[in-house]
Amino acid sequence: MIKILGIIMTVGGAIALVMGILGVFGSFALMLNPWALTIIGFIFFLAGISLIKRRKDTEDIEAEKR
Repeated sequence: MIKILGIIMTVGGAIALVMGILGVFGSFALMLNPWALTIIGFIFFLAGISLIKRRKDTEDIEAEKR
């Protein structure tokens, strides 16, 4: 479950980061502030990557208990 959340956060963060960068450089019009979208995308991307790399999945933890 944790790895699935990490993948979702990574993909969502990457999309928000790309949209924010395009908005900052003016080639993509958004209703939001592009800097805010860039920062949020960067945070979500890094959080998702670290969840994928560092956390054991719930199935792995249950297997170790047995």
